Amino acid sequence: MKGIATPLSLAFSPYLGVSAFIIAFLIPVLAAGAGEPHIVGYYAEWKKHYPVEKIPADKLTHVNYAFAIIDKDGRCAPRMPELAKENFPKLVALKAKHPHLRTLISVGGWADSERFSDAALTELSRAVFAKSCADFAREHQLDGVDIDWEFPVSGGDKDHVARPQDKQNFTLLLAELRKHLDERGKADGKRYLLTIAAPAGGLGRMEVDRIHPLLDFINIMAYDFAGPWSRTTGFNAALHPVPGQPEQASASASVEAYLKAGVPPEKLVLGVPFYGRAWTGVEPNGDGLFQPRDAGAGKGTKPPADDYRELKNDRDGAAGKRFWHEQAKVPWMWNPQTRVFVSYDDPESLRLKAEYSRDQKLGGVMFWELEHDDEQSSLLNALHEGLKK
Repeated sequence: MKGIATPLSLAFSPYLGVSAFIIAFLIPVLAAGAGEPHIVGYYAEWKKHYPVEKIPADKLTHVNYAFAIIDKDGRCAPRMPELAKENFPKLVALKAKHPHLRTLISVGGWADSERFSDAALTELSRAVFAKSCADFAREHQLDGVDIDWEFPVSGGDKDHVARPQDKQNFTLLLAELRKHLDERGKADGKRYLLTIAAPAGGLGRMEVDRIHPLLDFINIMAYDFAGPWSRTTGFNAALHPVPGQPEQASASASVEAYLKAGVPPEKLVLGVPFYGRAWTGVEPNGDGLFQPRDAGAGKGTKPPADDYRELKNDRDGAAGKRFWHEQAKVPWMWNPQTRVFVSYDDPESLRLKAEYSRDQKLGGVMFWELEHDDEQSSLLNALHEGLKK
């Protein structure tokens, strides 16, 4: 039965155990917390010039450490063991200074989701993976697990395994994770969080109405709507749909799809990018917006770096002049000399996205990723301003 799952229906769901009856009541309360919006930042461990000590913990509620992988035995394991060994104690020290902060291990990501389908395939494989995640969180004194499977059923990197039954198996995997995290939490006297990084579109890959009761919240990856892979230029992360935008994709349309699928608004965390996407060899009409690219014209042209920190320092350089789209509520840059087009977010657009999250009574905002902000935390500060305006 589709639609919003009730506590009673969950108690007899074939996907969930009897404990789901209790969970269905507890999770919405715990997810909402004291009513303060979540501000979730991803920390990319491979950015060696951005150590854990630089994380502005006073401005965050959650840090998602990216990434852990699924090893050949189907267990949660460090992606870069030496860096993890160095960084996890630093995260513990950071939390000691900022007791409000919660840290999670994010498993998977675009490049490392290839073993999710196998891990979710059988009752045994799900139990092995779920237990290893709970053990991992406890061992490294983390507060939970964030599953970043890109993506069940279809999509994702070219080498990733995908099966039609991933849709149902994803639900079963999350149920097993919830069970093991709750068991571990009971033993440790704390609650371990379970979240996912969820696609902005293609909700048919998941049983959305069945998974949200298992989760503390859902981070919607409302970005990568357009990029150099697209037929024309467009917005990486438009807030609202506009004519010309590839597939009419936007953050607000993504949120509406999840709400329509029955997810309570307080469990939805709007993901925003601290980076942009660049095209070269772009046709000059419309200041480069919604224009095709000429690969030959762009040959040999190096696009600017795509993180905000670099783009900010290049405002009048290679990236060109800033323009603003009043409907989409995001900027772009266009350089007619080099024919370079850049779609990105800046403090103005992120403030508006945070206001949208607040006005829609969502659970807060998430962003990828910390290192892309400038030294003044301009983007993070803009999110704070929007959420609390």
